[in-house]
Amino acid sequence: MNNQLSIVSRILVAFASGALIVVFFLPAWRIDLFAPQYPEGLTMNIWINGISGDVDVINGLNHYIGMKHITVAMFPEFRFLPYVVLFFMLLGVTVAITGKRKVLFLYLLLTLLGGLLAMYDFYQWGYDYGHNLDPKAPIQVPGLSYQPPLLGHKRLLNFDAYSLPGVGGWVVIAAGCLSFVVWFMEWYRHRKVSRRAAPAVAVVCIMLFLLNACSPASPEPFQPGKDFCTYCKMGISDTRYGGEVITRKGKTYKFDDLKCMISYMRMNDRKDNGLAQSWVVDFDQPNTFLKAQDASFLNGNTLKSPMGGNTAGFKTKAAAQAKIVDTSYVVLDWEAVQAKLK
Repeated sequence: MNNQLSIVSRILVAFASGALIVVFFLPAWRIDLFAPQYPEGLTMNIWINGISGDVDVINGLNHYIGMKHITVAMFPEFRFLPYVVLFFMLLGVTVAITGKRKVLFLYLLLTLLGGLLAMYDFYQWGYDYGHNLDPKAPIQVPGLSYQPPLLGHKRLLNFDAYSLPGVGGWVVIAAGCLSFVVWFMEWYRHRKVSRRAAPAVAVVCIMLFLLNACSPASPEPFQPGKDFCTYCKMGISDTRYGGEVITRKGKTYKFDDLKCMISYMRMNDRKDNGLAQSWVVDFDQPNTFLKAQDASFLNGNTLKSPMGGNTAGFKTKAAAQAKIVDTSYVVLDWEAVQAKLK
């Protein structure tokens, strides 16, 4: 059995290991905090040897609930992480030079173990940061902890916290995925299922991954009983009204009434926070969304939306006109709705 990697596989592994150098120049992880008073969010970037971003602001806010002051000194990992990255780069180069499948297997095994250990270490830091609070803090809620999410989203008081890879982290993940794809290609090649199809499958996988990563943000369906209006803080229960705005950073804000949505947009337009997309609910198809500028609207006294905006969105002007029941009703476009509900 031939245990040597193909030339293509060796080049791909060399490319993947070389790409790790990116983490010396770009952050590996990021934590974003969003709240009504910070609509564009606060960001803490985590590098392999330091932190940056709105750390001072975050420290200023978190001290009220007794969380520790975030400093570089509280992360001893920063002292050796650059050497760990260099080790994996050299190991990848060794795979490319020797072309041995056993060395590639070792490379993948250590990559997987390293990733799991990194996440466990991050979880342990988050647990300590969110649970071991200063007993003399100005704000204390018995039994409440503030552990940030390990990966993804978590609600902490009035903040939405997001923990996701930074640009450097995504490069590391992509490099790791590429190395596993190489392993799959080699397995496929040696299994002799199809010597020609494996590269095509790998290319398709990579393209699908890149397309998914680049997909534009889209509105999120309301979850009655779980979602709250960003502006009025009321729970969202009637999915025939309201809408969502999405910022240029991809953050989504939900509103139970167009009146709340327009008030929020007007308030934040003055702050020039860069709202990118505006969506409204289609009254005829609850919990589905229309682009605000393409929709038609109906305002009438008996529509009875949650916060008194009494305005609903429709896919077409004819659909809006079909719901008119008395002379108080008027069909509007998006510009007119914003003027009426201001």
